Amino acid sequence: MLTTRFVNGAPNWIDVGTADIEGATRFYGALFGWRFQSAGPDAGGYGFFQLDGKTVAGGMQILPEQGPPAWTVYFQCADAEATVKAAEQAHGSVPFRPMDVMGEGTMAVLTDPAGARFGLWQPGRTKGVDVAGDSRSLTWVELYTPDEAAAAAFYHSVLGLETSAVPFPGGSYTCVNPAEGGEDAMFGGIVALANDPSETEPYWLPYFEVPDVDAVVTTTQEMGGTVRVPAMDMEGVGRMARLADPYGARFAVIRSEPRQE
Repeated sequence: MLTTRFVNGAPNWIDVGTADIEGATRFYGALFGWRFQSAGPDAGGYGFFQLDGKTVAGGMQILPEQGPPAWTVYFQCADAEATVKAAEQAHGSVPFRPMDVMGEGTMAVLTDPAGARFGLWQPGRTKGVDVAGDSRSLTWVELYTPDEAAAAAFYHSVLGLETSAVPFPGGSYTCVNPAEGGEDAMFGGIVALANDPSETEPYWLPYFEVPDVDAVVTTTQEMGGTVRVPAMDMEGVGRMARLADPYGARFAVIRSEPRQE
């Protein structure tokens, strides 16, 4: 699971682009207890979702021409320019080239060869989110892709990510970890896009840890969101559900089973 002991290749930031930041603030506030804090007049409407005064995610309102509402997962890199070059050489694309964010860090947005969108964050003053892996914060990410092997090769060449197969009932699950930290630093997985029949385009799905999955599902429906996959239990993992906010941004929630020592 994720922590704030960030290493290169691991997620260190996440944000949502939404058609209505005020509505999104109400929605995620009801689900997770988050509050939205503007980053100031020079930030173009960008701000931070906070939990008990600590940043758990970013967010901003976007226009239709900027794409559909979505969560974007950012991965730590030591050199954004070099990482972008590696992505291009591996047949990825770069919708937003590296740019300095007021000295806080350098960001870029890329897509992998299959079209899944992801971000880079080269830390400056801001190393990443303040909370990860705890209740009501980012705890896991999954890539839904049509070609798991090709995706694994791309992210290995660009971010140095390593994969391993974990047996599950009916098959296996491809786990992802940064080179630094090994399998003990697993933060996500790669899943066949066919396992999400409601989607045809590859994407990264963030998971947020919650104390009560069923309560979050109920609140999602009450607040106008969508239940994409109902709450279910997975042995050895926990109880989870896949959801979307009222504007279409996809995410998942999980109550993880305690790790066995």
